[in-house]
Amino acid sequence: MGIKDQFQDKAQDLADKAKSAMGGAKDEASERASQAGERSQKPQESLDDAQQEAEDRLKRDYDA
Repeated sequence: MGIKDQFQDKAQDLADKAKSAMGGAKDEASERASQAGERSQKPQESLDDAQQEAEDRLKRDYDA
């Protein structure tokens, strides 16, 4: 194995490592995005609950 082959092997190894690291980074970014989406839904749910509760109180008070 000559020096050229060694450099080609090393370059291929580094390229493979870079590809796998990029794949891991994409997976991590995808995971973070899905978690952010889940978090953004929770405030909307609590807002909907608060609005429904306020409407129920208004109806109760108006009927009384």
